[in-house]
Amino acid sequence: MAKLKIAVLFGGASSEHDVSLVSAYSVLTNIPKDKYDVMCIGITKKGHWLYYPGEYEDIKTGEWENNPDNCTAVISPDTVNKGVIIMGADDKCYIRRVDAVFPVLHGMFGEDGTVQGLCALAGIPCVGCDMTSSASCMDKAITHTILEAAGIRTAPYCYVTRTSLHDIDKACENIEEKLGGYPMFVKPACAGSSVGVSRASDREALKNGMRIAFAHGEKVVIETEIVGKEVECAVLGNGEELIASIPGQITPAEEFYDYDAKYKLGTSVLDIPAKISPEMTEQLRETAKKAYIAMGCSGFSRVDFFVTEDGLVLNEINTIPGFTPISMYPKLMNNMGIEYGELLDRLIELAVERNSEN
Repeated sequence: MAKLKIAVLFGGASSEHDVSLVSAYSVLTNIPKDKYDVMCIGITKKGHWLYYPGEYEDIKTGEWENNPDNCTAVISPDTVNKGVIIMGADDKCYIRRVDAVFPVLHGMFGEDGTVQGLCALAGIPCVGCDMTSSASCMDKAITHTILEAAGIRTAPYCYVTRTSLHDIDKACENIEEKLGGYPMFVKPACAGSSVGVSRASDREALKNGMRIAFAHGEKVVIETEIVGKEVECAVLGNGEELIASIPGQITPAEEFYDYDAKYKLGTSVLDIPAKISPEMTEQLRETAKKAYIAMGCSGFSRVDFFVTEDGLVLNEINTIPGFTPISMYPKLMNNMGIEYGELLDRLIELAVERNSEN
């Protein structure tokens, strides 16, 4: 049986570029080589797409960008090509057909539906959620709206757009009136990995948090602080044939589970299974599947919750969760008996399966 040709995308023009490099290294070193021929497409922070033929080791350090054999490469939106256009050093263009694209891209311009839409135009299977569900899950305000309609509890919230900075005190008054007081969490509406997130315990901190968050987008979500255990559930599958993992629990080393705690410090404690009751475990798994279906997810996602004294509060859904060595998603699936290489194999199969149904 011929090997499937897979294009792995990494890097990206987002604030989570460096995390993507580490995730991609893990994916590339674990993807089953007996089933897949892999092509690496790196995207610089400035958005330059490059075919990268070098060593995987140089990806996680960022040295890949300096490889002299790199050349410009783009996914062709032409469904006849179904592949990658590589612009060689001889100024000639070559088409390399691919059977699927695996975007190991976190945050904007990768996890937000943009790449997924390009793959849909090209008629190439794309690992993970489709364009609509990726975009919906990326926007925290839209996520709140859909989950509320599905009867799934989320934190009380409101959102503001950049125009609110013209009268930031008035905006803060409206937020305080709606949410009822501090502390609050201030988040870019469309960023992941806790990038640009801050905790506000008074108005000055709220204003500062809004300015920080607006550095990452045009819309900012403000949520009431939820006190509870931070618990995550990995979901795998298409349609309603889903595997929801035994949940894992995060005990942050810092005030909250921010970007540094997730990816740089490595000091937060991850417990699998989470320290919650069997009844709450099953409720959380079922709610994760319900949210996954409500948001139109496919392939895989990680669903994050707070477990409070009075029940579950869904925090967010990550459609391309981290795949670094310390990331929760692969750890949760490994606990379910699906080791890393098999997980990658299943994700590719799910993408091809979904594409064949369309």
